[in-house]
Amino acid sequence: MAVCGACIGPAALAAGAGPDCSRSFTLALHDHGLLYSAATDTGIDRDFADELIRRSGCKVNVSLMSRARIWQLIESGALDFSLSGISNREREQYASFAWYFSNKYYLLVRKDAGVVRMEDVARNEQFQLGVIRSFRYSDNANRMVDRLTASNRVSLAGGLDPLYEALMLNRIQGMIMEPFDYPVVQEKRIREITSIIGFNDPSVPHGLIMSKKALAPGEQDKWRALVDGMLADGTVLRIFEKYFNPELAASMVEGKP
Repeated sequence: MAVCGACIGPAALAAGAGPDCSRSFTLALHDHGLLYSAATDTGIDRDFADELIRRSGCKVNVSLMSRARIWQLIESGALDFSLSGISNREREQYASFAWYFSNKYYLLVRKDAGVVRMEDVARNEQFQLGVIRSFRYSDNANRMVDRLTASNRVSLAGGLDPLYEALMLNRIQGMIMEPFDYPVVQEKRIREITSIIGFNDPSVPHGLIMSKKALAPGEQDKWRALVDGMLADGTVLRIFEKYFNPELAASMVEGKP
């Protein structure tokens, strides 16, 4: 599903200083709460992509994909970019990153699951956790996912909506969330049956994902410089302030590595 055919903007950097625009590029968004809504074609990632493309002066074809598909194509070199990605040892083999925000993860649990602390999850053998395919989280969250996966207590979904539905129907008793999910979690039907428990983890950096197969190291540096410029002049903070209160926006953007 195409979101934007050919987004072209004027070069914001002096000739020769910006990315090589001799070919067109590809960038994929994924439907995820405040990051991007396919229904409205709006969100943090949409705004970030538009500004990044404008500053690059390059032609960039923007599309919508599942997160699992994005990582597959980044690895193969068939996709140049995606946004709001987090790294791990495996992904470092085929992707590089330009960091622009960080956030914490939380466990959203049904109140009737009897889980008030993280330790309660392991004790409740009926507890099923819902996660999005190919998603990774903070260290303690990842350990929980891996532990429950090993005991067949994890249900996979392609996105957030199926997880919310499964939670409402008690097919799963918990799911991992982040600040981009707040609006849905605050809906009366979900808020009344759930509680939120924080993982004791530091914020996790998120950034522009660049395919190492598709982009030479020097070109990666040029795109990274564009992201750094957006941070330095306050553009990234202003984008986040459209969706979060100033304090939370600042903690996410200014708390990046």
